[in-house]
Amino acid sequence: MWPSRKLLDLIGIEVPIIQAPMAGSTGAAIAIAACKAGALGSLPCAMISPDKVRAEIGVIRQQTDKPLNVNFFTHTPSDPDPARDADWKASLAPYYVELGLDKSASVSAVSRAPFDETLCEIIEDVKPKVVSFHFGLPNSALLDRVKAAGCVVLSSATTVAEARWLESNGCDAIIAQGSEAGGHRGMFLSEDIATQVGTMALVPQVVDAVSVPVIAAGGIADGRGIAAAFALGASGVQMGTAYLFTPESLVSDLHRRALSEAKDDQTALTNLFSGRPSRGLMNRLMREVGPMSDLAAAFPTAGGALAPLKTVAEAKGSTDFTSLWSGQSAALGVVTGAEDLTRRLMEDALRCLKALSS
Repeated sequence: MWPSRKLLDLIGIEVPIIQAPMAGSTGAAIAIAACKAGALGSLPCAMISPDKVRAEIGVIRQQTDKPLNVNFFTHTPSDPDPARDADWKASLAPYYVELGLDKSASVSAVSRAPFDETLCEIIEDVKPKVVSFHFGLPNSALLDRVKAAGCVVLSSATTVAEARWLESNGCDAIIAQGSEAGGHRGMFLSEDIATQVGTMALVPQVVDAVSVPVIAAGGIADGRGIAAAFALGASGVQMGTAYLFTPESLVSDLHRRALSEAKDDQTALTNLFSGRPSRGLMNRLMREVGPMSDLAAAFPTAGGALAPLKTVAEAKGSTDFTSLWSGQSAALGVVTGAEDLTRRLMEDALRCLKALSS
């Protein structure tokens, strides 16, 4: 029924959809639902402890034995830079004063842990079908151990050069992440967001450049988008924002409301909330400071200085200082359970593909 079975056969899934791993926004429940519908459910592990990683995988395994994707970041942590952190916090001082906060108070640390020896040992123990990475790949020694455990390896590319690099370094399939995608850009060979490529242009060029299956990501929210991805040569899609509307997602009520009111022109790439470019819905901070700022602290520490502002503002029902991750197609989102959503997407995509072929 599908124009390409490369991804289906590689992973052993029934539906060529990957529920995107979105750190902080999704967990075991949404992965279970996606798996039960025949897609590839994903567990994001960048913001949880190793013990929590193991526990969440255990919860998923109690509910389903379908293929599972376990996702990690592979960034190199920045060296401490107290001066830069202080400058970033000082730039936010007027907001601290406005909200009645002590601008001299210390801020909490922000942690997004990269894949390491401890996490690799968990993978060797639980042996998930798929392990995916963001911001490149781990060092060759760790990657060899992941592959020796029998795991299929995926990673995100935002350019053709990154896709070629991933394939040459052992990636089994590549997620072509167009600039429309919500959340963090997976870019790792360049820091220039001005030259990031859209999904429509990126996917066919990556397909032509590599021999492994290509998964389209970015701006895909319904069956039409899935059918278009196949027309471009992709073997599957990865979808994130569409799953944020489901009751299984972990986003706040304020984030849900913002998503429900989103329009096509209301997102931007910003480094204010983490220190790395991510796409999210525009809010007051992004409008007044500008979505991108040279003052923002290094990844992942930028969010520390914003945390007190976010807490106070959200208590008042405001998202002025909240990261509202979203892709450009949020307006196409529907509110339904993750399992039902996956089945709807599959049926809608097959109808579109049938119409295209008739």
